[in-house]
Amino acid sequence: MSDAVTVVTKDTFDQVVLQSQDIVMVDFWATWCGPCKIVAPVVEELAKEYEGRVTFAKLNTDENPDLASRYNIRGIPTLMFFKEGKVMDQVVGAVPKAQLKSKLDALI
Repeated sequence: MSDAVTVVTKDTFDQVVLQSQDIVMVDFWATWCGPCKIVAPVVEELAKEYEGRVTFAKLNTDENPDLASRYNIRGIPTLMFFKEGKVMDQVVGAVPKAQLKSKLDALI
C-alpha cells in the first residue's frame, strides 16, 4: 500500500475520517476477501488522482469489528464516502473505477 492511502483503526478513525473537513473515502475490507483485492489497486489509483482533494482510508473489518458494526457493514468491500463526518454515499462490492470516480466527482 502506498502513502496515498491511510490505514485507519478504531483508535484513528474519528480523527482521520469524522473530524476531516475533506471528503474521505473509506475502504472497509479484509485480507481474505477476493473482491477486496480487486478493488485495492483501484483505490490506490484514485488516491493518486485525487491527491489534495480527497482523503483515502482503509479499515480492516476483522481487526475493527466495532466500527464495521457501527456502519452496518454486511458485505465487503464496502466503500463509504464521508463529508464533514457524515456518510454521503456508499458502494458495496468490486465496482468499476469509473463508478467510484463519478461518486467522488459528485461530492467535490
